[in-house]
Amino acid sequence: MQLDELESLFTQAGGTDLAYLRHHWRRYCQTKRELESSRPLPVEAKILDVGAHWLHQAALYAVDGHKVHALDLPLTLTLPQVEAAAHKLGITLLCNSDLERIPSLSTVPDDSFDLVLFAEILEHITFNPVQMWREIYRVTKPGGRIVVTTPNYYAARGRLWTARRFLARLGGGIEVHEILGLHTHGHHWKEYSLREVIKYFTLLSADFNCIKAKCVHEYNPGYVGTAPTPVTRLLENTFALLRPCLHVEICVEGKSGGIRVEPHW
Repeated sequence: MQLDELESLFTQAGGTDLAYLRHHWRRYCQTKRELESSRPLPVEAKILDVGAHWLHQAALYAVDGHKVHALDLPLTLTLPQVEAAAHKLGITLLCNSDLERIPSLSTVPDDSFDLVLFAEILEHITFNPVQMWREIYRVTKPGGRIVVTTPNYYAARGRLWTARRFLARLGGGIEVHEILGLHTHGHHWKEYSLREVIKYFTLLSADFNCIKAKCVHEYNPGYVGTAPTPVTRLLENTFALLRPCLHVEICVEGKSGGIRVEPHW
């Protein structure tokens, strides 16, 4: 499917955030190519798209004949145009006001999904995620995959290397004006290194096996919001660890260990 075809599909359903779709289009396509190069999806695979927003990413899999479940907050999934697009594409909507416990998954049988898409979500989580991962683990088939994309903390154009902020003693992570001026879902509260994402899933369960972990280039010019300089462009081309985006694939090898983390005070 081409971008103009997808735009037309959503326009016919009542409209969508076209600027968001155009900004993220190449990410959707690159993520899909990357995961399909690792292992082809089964025919009519069952897919869970966590953080599906306006269904832009979910649509690419639905038009391929896969059975997609889109999970997100009521903010987007209850919009009439989103419901119309879901009906048109055969996508099942799983609306949750509480993503920490994701109650809508309680109606989904064990071992349902071949693929879980967790794209550009990890960095936004502000709650303890263990119960969420228990539910996602439960509904993922043995042999199924969780695909995670997220910004790279060590990116050459990332916050880590902002010398002026460091010298001004203005700290790290998100800035004060972002905390006060943006809605919570706008923040990258925690950006991860590649090793951290691997460790994250290793700690969650012995059944999670990382089968692919790589740093990838900016999906399209302007995607990360900071234009490359000649120096940062050279660094990103030379050293993969300084590229701005992470792509990680976790396979649920079996289901003998479960989620083994127990949060405590």
